Amino acid sequence: MLTMYSTSWCGYCRRLKRQLDDAGVAYEVIDIESDPTAEQLVRDANNGNATVPTVVFPDGTVMTNPSLRQVTEKVTSAA
Repeated sequence: MLTMYSTSWCGYCRRLKRQLDDAGVAYEVIDIESDPTAEQLVRDANNGNATVPTVVFPDGTVMTNPSLRQVTEKVTSAA
């Protein structure tokens, strides 16, 4: 299962969540505003920036603000 790091106010995050739901892709959401450790993980992955959505795949691959197509291609190739 992939993990999406998000915030409550991020429009890109809301869009990706909706698209993943519609596509039937399972994911966990972690709000970086309520989890300082998660925020640091996102900053480490994005050159110090708290850019969301940041998606982490089970193999450790990270994508920042990916499209649904990028996510589904990665999930499909890992299966």
